[in-house]
Amino acid sequence: MISDAPVLQQSSERAESAPVPSRLSRYARPLLGFVLPVGLALGWELAVWLGYSNGRLVPPPSRVFATIVELARSGELMRHIWATLSRVGFGFALGVVAGTVLGAISGYWSLARRLLDPTVQALRAIPSLAWVPLFILWLGIFETSKIVLIAVGVFFPVYLGVMGAILSVDRKIVEVGRVFRLSGPAMIRRILLPAVLPTYVVALRVGLGLGWMFVVAAELIGASEGLGYLLLDGQQLGKPAQIVAAIVIFAILGKTTDWLIEIATAPLLRWQDAFGRERGGA
Repeated sequence: MISDAPVLQQSSERAESAPVPSRLSRYARPLLGFVLPVGLALGWELAVWLGYSNGRLVPPPSRVFATIVELARSGELMRHIWATLSRVGFGFALGVVAGTVLGAISGYWSLARRLLDPTVQALRAIPSLAWVPLFILWLGIFETSKIVLIAVGVFFPVYLGVMGAILSVDRKIVEVGRVFRLSGPAMIRRILLPAVLPTYVVALRVGLGLGWMFVVAAELIGASEGLGYLLLDGQQLGKPAQIVAAIVIFAILGKTTDWLIEIATAPLLRWQDAFGRERGGA
């Protein structure tokens, strides 16, 4: 017993010092994502500064940053950001509800899948810009048509994700639920929902990305505010720095909202014994 004491003391000291590098790596991993964009930005800034390019068509980051600061000081930037965010938010919510409901019905009920899925797959192949004149004709040129167009973009990946996840649930797990005589709601809550949830989260993130793409199509036609309007205004006035600034803001907002979904759904997926978690992936 006496000879075991130093070993126990060493193991306890290792256990106390172990969380320090894990905490450092936890904060260091997100910073790795900035290496590539910051490196490219600094490289292009250096290329323009050395005279390898005049930076007229592709402005350097310093000029883009100055444009963003100028738009922010005038109050115009927040107005455009808020207009785009509200459109994406309402369109995303509408598309998620419709995609989740119809995807669950098609995945759970084979007759509904045979009736709905061929039409949905055909509509999915229609380009986003093809919907614009039709929605303007039906819903007018104001906010309703833009929100519905964004909802259409969000709907398809969510629908496919939910339906595919339900269809891919292991039959043996469902049979176990039937052996335990689970009711329909209990079967959905205790078996189907946990099995579908990881794919559903991925579908939400894909749908959000398409929502950001569709909002550009919505704002390029018939909009007086929004980041898409800022893109079109920069094109018409010959301001490449304003165009790149709007693209950069789109990228920041898109990544931020995707990160918020990832953070919000992380507690629901802690039960997963996944490869990425084992290797400490984010």
